[in-house]
Amino acid sequence: MKTTLQRASLAALVFTLGCNSTPVPATTPPVTTPPVDAAAVVTRPPEVTPTPVTEIPGHEVLAQDRTPKEPPRLMPAETLIRSYITLFGGLSPQALQVRLRGATSDNLFDTWGDYLSALGVPDYGVDIPRAPQTNALMLAAFERIGVALCERAVQNDLRGAVATNDRVLFRFELPAGGRALTDEEFGARFDVLHRRILGYPAALAPESRVPRFRALYQGAVTRHADAGARSFNGPEAGWASVCEGLVRHPEFHLY
Repeated sequence: MKTTLQRASLAALVFTLGCNSTPVPATTPPVTTPPVDAAAVVTRPPEVTPTPVTEIPGHEVLAQDRTPKEPPRLMPAETLIRSYITLFGGLSPQALQVRLRGATSDNLFDTWGDYLSALGVPDYGVDIPRAPQTNALMLAAFERIGVALCERAVQNDLRGAVATNDRVLFRFELPAGGRALTDEEFGARFDVLHRRILGYPAALAPESRVPRFRALYQGAVTRHADAGARSFNGPEAGWASVCEGLVRHPEFHLY
């Protein structure tokens, strides 16, 4: 009995001392920062060089499917109209209409309103839907606008006193005295038109493209050697024909 009372008194004493004692705060070890070398040069990790498929083991003779997955589709008429506007220097449609009509009454171009339905633009006010595919009238409208664009550009660029960098299409000079172009001279000038109208260098086109357009140019020059009452001389008619051939090209109308 006495032993039990002693143990209880001892436990009570320990409890009392524990409650009255001041807690010791926990200490956090200091954080040490490694020294920084001011002369050290920070370099980027090495770039990963792409590996061609043929260099991967087992892929040396892997066939690549380059066939088109969809047939060519016609550009929306609004996109083609925007292309014509851009080619002529970014004019407004009304200003471009005035430029295409010209100062003479040669009926080369009428008004945009005369061509919108033929180009396939819908008119929901009178319940005319968008043309789902090409037709003879649409191709004739493309033909008329392309001819007007190229012939007005010849008159503006090659006949007018316009600086080369300010021209809309023909940003090059013709040989002095009507001298015939060499193949290299034609190729350099044709590349300017090809980039401007089709959007990529002529060197990336099929190999037959430059010779075929060279023959087109030379044929027009020969037929207009004696211009007489015609509006264009030989070189002017040649470049007008080349321009008309490019704006009629399927790559200009399809995607």
